[in-house]
Amino acid sequence: MALIDRIKAKAKADVRHIVLPEGEEVRNVRAASIIASEGLAKLTLLGNPEKVREVADGAPLPGVEIVDPAASPKSAQYASTLFELRKAKGMTEEEAARLVRDPMYFGVMMVKVGDADGLVSGAIHSTGDMLRPALQIIKPKPGIKTVSSCFLMEMKDAQYGEDGVMIFADCAVVVDPTAEELANIAVGAAESARALAGFEPRVAMLSFSTKGSAKHDLVTKVQQATGLARQMAPDVQIDGELQLDAAIVESVGKLKAPGSPVAGKANTLVFPGLESANIGYKLVQRLAGAEAYGPILQGIAKPCNDLSRGCSVEDIVATVAITAAQAQA
Repeated sequence: MALIDRIKAKAKADVRHIVLPEGEEVRNVRAASIIASEGLAKLTLLGNPEKVREVADGAPLPGVEIVDPAASPKSAQYASTLFELRKAKGMTEEEAARLVRDPMYFGVMMVKVGDADGLVSGAIHSTGDMLRPALQIIKPKPGIKTVSSCFLMEMKDAQYGEDGVMIFADCAVVVDPTAEELANIAVGAAESARALAGFEPRVAMLSFSTKGSAKHDLVTKVQQATGLARQMAPDVQIDGELQLDAAIVESVGKLKAPGSPVAGKANTLVFPGLESANIGYKLVQRLAGAEAYGPILQGIAKPCNDLSRGCSVEDIVATVAITAAQAQA
């Protein structure tokens, strides 16, 4: 069974409530029809009900709740909560009342107070516009200081990773992580491996050096991050620094890092920076024909996920299923 089909089955087994703030956007409405008919999640679409139904153009939306933030009786409650959360940062009551009329902020507040289990947005919002309210209001998980992202990669060649499935992090959020941020990314990636891919993570901290074969500040950063990540997650197999071939090719791993519990069999790859991570996942996607699901936010207290503005209806369906699976965890 393909990875996304396993995730959909997981979502159906324990249905969660996901909010789509871009409820008047046609791809979201079409995706909502599919999600509702397949039973992947309970859904709330945010927007003017008449506009949402007009966009639906007769497509069935069984059980889908449509909420207009500008008219919702919940808006006053959300505004009060938002003001209390952000008043120390200078937010006024008037500003809070204005912001919760914005579907993005209204949706994030639904997740914050427990009226929804997760959020998916980004088809018509930039990553920054999607992330800002999530980071301001929901914030990182306890013990995690850095919210980051990962991609679920499913390759045609099953010899790598876990029968061809791997986690790549961080491909979308933290541009130039410090050693501490890189350690947080590693711990988040390990959690994503367990929650979404369903396997025990073997985390490789990637570099252009393996076990001190090169000397450079960039190598030192990965070495420090490896030590910090091990302290944060002593139950996870984490090793580094490792070159990519030493991480995933058994013969090379044995040669370059003998005795490593990860080398040659890594299923979770933590790249040293966003530049290499973003290039890396796109190389594997385009040249190896891998399926790439993401970016998936990790390290955040409650699941909120971003979409590409070029996303398809199928991408939205998949992301909702992934978000529902995260909410279960």
